[in-house]
Amino acid sequence: MIWSLFKIILFVAAIAGAVLGAGLITETSGGVRIAVGTIEFNLGPLQSVLALIVFVLAVWLLLKLVNLLVAVVRFLNGDETAIGRYFDRNRERKGYAALAEGMMALASGEERVAMAKANKAEKYLKKPELTNLITAQAAEMSGDRKQAEAVYKRLLADERTRFVGIRGIMKQKLEAGDTDTALKLAEKAFALKPRHVETGDILLALQATQNDWTGARKTLGTKVKTGALPKDVGRRRDGVLALQEAKEVFAEGNSIRAREAAIEANKLSPDLIPAAVLAAQSYADQENKHYAARLLAKAWAVKPHPDLAAAFARLEPDETPEQRLKRFRTLTKHQPDHPETRMLLAELHIAAEDFDAARKALGDLSETDPTQRSLTLMAAIDRGQGADDDAVRGWLTKAVTASRGEQWVCDKCNHVHGDWRPVCAECGAFDTLSWTVPSEGEVKMHGGAEMLPLLVGKPQMPGEVVEPVAPAAAADPEVDAEPADPPHVDFADAPVESASEYAPEAKPNPKK
Repeated sequence: MIWSLFKIILFVAAIAGAVLGAGLITETSGGVRIAVGTIEFNLGPLQSVLALIVFVLAVWLLLKLVNLLVAVVRFLNGDETAIGRYFDRNRERKGYAALAEGMMALASGEERVAMAKANKAEKYLKKPELTNLITAQAAEMSGDRKQAEAVYKRLLADERTRFVGIRGIMKQKLEAGDTDTALKLAEKAFALKPRHVETGDILLALQATQNDWTGARKTLGTKVKTGALPKDVGRRRDGVLALQEAKEVFAEGNSIRAREAAIEANKLSPDLIPAAVLAAQSYADQENKHYAARLLAKAWAVKPHPDLAAAFARLEPDETPEQRLKRFRTLTKHQPDHPETRMLLAELHIAAEDFDAARKALGDLSETDPTQRSLTLMAAIDRGQGADDDAVRGWLTKAVTASRGEQWVCDKCNHVHGDWRPVCAECGAFDTLSWTVPSEGEVKMHGGAEMLPLLVGKPQMPGEVVEPVAPAAAADPEVDAEPADPPHVDFADAPVESASEYAPEAKPNPKK
């Protein structure tokens, strides 16, 4: 707004100055006399100024005409002149216009238009490094992979476009399932541009898929060194790779080297649960159970997980339930309100047949965070306290439609895995598994799921008093009635994923 106002004021001032100057010239006496032979011209002041302007323009036009004549003569002799540059600029203008239209058509999904515009741009520009890329992408979009690969191969001849060509062929090989060729191409592309994030990630995932952990760690080190990956992320992923190396060494039977690799993996990434489990196993093999317990407790304080509890239980496999409950205080004192800690305590108390303590440890978890595991634990507690079959089956029925709880879920594609792995089995992404509740884990049975508790019985809620089950009456009143056997519920088919390794099954007879 201010700039526009300034330009208007400047324009008015220039007009006013010109008018004032013209007025001063017209009021000036005298003039200019030009005599050529017998011809004489007398010009006034204003006429003299106008004549001077016309003379300057005439001289400028004359010089331009002379330059044009010289350029024509040189052009006829085959020299590169202004005329050639003029036509080149015209071709470039048309070529870049066609290139822009081809890019717009490619973005709009019009692959045939994009290929036609790319050919037109190549005709005018003669720059295949620009037009071939549009042609290749349009060919891929139209499903013509053969032509796309041929175009990418043409890009390999130019150093400026070699990376683009290798990357394009690499992606085609990946889509075709030729991972061996894709791995070699990824190595070449990464060597050309080690800072390229996508290529580095693809190479890392392919090396992990091929179990080339040494090569993967080298690639990871290059990414961190070149700044393509933050140091903390690189250290975490290096721990993942070291963990896989340790697992392979364990499988080979090299116990000494395996222990060193497992401990190194845990040091590189202390929050990596599988690394902590493997490192604890290596310390236990060295008869250093105290340090193994400390390591697992430290990992539990960061992220409680059933695998940590199972590894902690394996340190003393022959202990009694009471001894195990006492030893597990090393874990349960950390994050006591975490659902995993509460379910762990409940399972330990169930193993010790202290069902009141198990119910107290579980608390209201079956209401605030109902999962298959917590609901099945409630069924076990009710069973241990002598509840009838209907109440127990009621809990198991609720568990059928409940969430499975936290699982190993890929952050990239949300695929759920039964066990942790370095590479997602669905999308092939590296180090993307997190222990969390999957979005699809909240399963709901439609069409009458609410009726199931009414059909099989109502579960006993926490805090309710359990009435003892009366013994069945004898058919003959003269015969003494024998107490009926407590109802048996088979928990083998219960939909629960619990750490059964550290909590033995509850005994069928309730504690009196």
